[in-house]
Amino acid sequence: MFSGVGNGLFSGNLRTFAGMFEVKRLDRFMLKTFLPLFAMTFLICTFIVLMQFLWMHLTDMVGKGLGIGLLTELFLYAALSMVPLALPLAVLLASLMTFGNLGESLELTAMKSGGVSLFRVMRPLIVLMVFVCIGAFFFQNNVLPIAQSRMWTLLKSMRQKSPELDIAEGEFNDQLPNINIYVEKKNHETGVLYKVMIYDFQQGFERSRVILADSATLAMTPDRGHLYLTLHHGELFENLREATGMTASAARNQLYRREMFTRKELLIAFDASFERMDEGDMRSLYIGQDVGQLRHSIDSINSRLDSIGGAYGREVANVAFIGLTPDSIPAELRAKSAVSVKAMDPDSLRLAEDRASRRRYVQTAKNEMERSKMKYLGQSFFLDDEHKVLRRHGIELHKKFTLSLACLVFFFIGAPLGAIIRKGGLGTPLVISVFLFIFYYIIDNSGMKMARDGQIPVWEGMWLSSAVLLPLGIWVTYKAVKDSAVFNADSWQRALRVLTGKSKRALAVKEVIIEDLEPEVASERLGELRELCAEFLGRYPRPQGYLAYWRGGMDAGLLLRLIASLELTVSYLSNTRSQALMELLNRLPVVQNFKILHPAPRSFWSRAAMYIFPVGLVVWAFGLLWEARTVKSVRQINELIPLIENYDNDENPA
Repeated sequence: MFSGVGNGLFSGNLRTFAGMFEVKRLDRFMLKTFLPLFAMTFLICTFIVLMQFLWMHLTDMVGKGLGIGLLTELFLYAALSMVPLALPLAVLLASLMTFGNLGESLELTAMKSGGVSLFRVMRPLIVLMVFVCIGAFFFQNNVLPIAQSRMWTLLKSMRQKSPELDIAEGEFNDQLPNINIYVEKKNHETGVLYKVMIYDFQQGFERSRVILADSATLAMTPDRGHLYLTLHHGELFENLREATGMTASAARNQLYRREMFTRKELLIAFDASFERMDEGDMRSLYIGQDVGQLRHSIDSINSRLDSIGGAYGREVANVAFIGLTPDSIPAELRAKSAVSVKAMDPDSLRLAEDRASRRRYVQTAKNEMERSKMKYLGQSFFLDDEHKVLRRHGIELHKKFTLSLACLVFFFIGAPLGAIIRKGGLGTPLVISVFLFIFYYIIDNSGMKMARDGQIPVWEGMWLSSAVLLPLGIWVTYKAVKDSAVFNADSWQRALRVLTGKSKRALAVKEVIIEDLEPEVASERLGELRELCAEFLGRYPRPQGYLAYWRGGMDAGLLLRLIASLELTVSYLSNTRSQALMELLNRLPVVQNFKILHPAPRSFWSRAAMYIFPVGLVVWAFGLLWEARTVKSVRQINELIPLIENYDNDENPA
């Protein structure tokens, strides 16, 4: 019997444990909705940043005869290197589109009405984002150093490759080193050049040659190290000057050589081959190291800086005063000086000599100070360079972790923001994503630049963007969970109208009236409202003074009673069937109870603002503005009450 109970408990616990990791239908739905959008946005963002890279380095690749395989390899490494830029933007855009589509199609509303919270809807994507962050770290640590090293090695090799020779018609071509070629016409099918003029400066400007030919052909040698130029029917002019220091008469008598030819062949050095540089140089830099290697490099640089700094410090501490020590002073100077060696006074030594010697001593000291200054300046430059290398390694080390946190922060910004704005597609989400990413990119680059220049510590600069965006993500998530209308345009317009005093009523005649309007009750409520308005206007006939305002301001209780009476009266009178009476009710202003109308006199902040005179004056000025607006509204209500009473009496005679 006990074994059966134990087996039952074990099977029940096993089912509970398995149920914790069971993929629900909601989880599958969210993953199927998010993953295609995430893949699409990631490819789009990668393509955009790759095009930016291509535009920046276009001149290093165009016109050099690079093969399609070599360019494909470069683009592959560049695409991998651009992942840290594309991944956070893709997460932000995909989460915005996913939850915006769900909100626009009312699917998110249906889930919430079924008792499913927003965190429960986000749970599978949160788990997915955790795996994405882990994968982003391993990508930054293991894949990105190799991709960056190979990309920069390949790009540097491309920069050193000579461009392919392309002879243009009707202009001088200076693509060959120390040779300018002018071609009047070119046969694009056979490659024959017509009316060729060549200026050859390979042996220097004073041994220049000018070659004219009716036609020519140009070919590359099999080793791609030289150009083979064959000229037909032309002549050559060559300067035979040997030396540059000859006299003017000798230069006038210098001979020139003229040669006419039917066929002439020239061999021009032109290296068009592509040589890939060694990748090991880039792998030894900070961009090609993983976390372990970066930490080892940072420790090595710190140890080197400590030893060098200690040596420099000991050297400075042992420097003698203006080059003089008691042992280095000559015996004759000691004899001339009446001061003991231990209490040596440099002025007494200087005055013991003649004027020429004193002048020589000053000049020697000046020269010594200049040499010391240049020496210490060079040492400081060396230490600055070492500190820059150290900061570069630190920046690269923190980059391994910042990408993962940026992806998580952008998800907790995009998903709640999409649930709030409820706009799907690529329009609104794309605009918001680009704006937020530009904001993130500016902060991230600014922090990295300040950290690189040593203005702030490295960890502060690298985590600055995440520290700025993390509170935004927490706030947006809180507002989305609380179903706040913070991004609702109507609520913002309504708040703006309230702040500007332009809030108006929009009452309309009801089609169905449950409670009929009774003249006696309406007259009673209007009378109560009139009494409150009269009391309010009698208490505040003029603006309050500075001390009266900070001692309490307007009576909050009286103002709240007036507002409550006004709203109850309007709510009751709105049961009328008369359009004219409804128009009178719409003319009644909306009175608001703002904190600035009655500051708390016992509050610490109120007392501080009152005693800090400039701050108190500014707050008092705004308080008077709201007081005048409130008094004006109450006076308008008081003027409309008789019109409403007379109209009601005319329509409903007693």
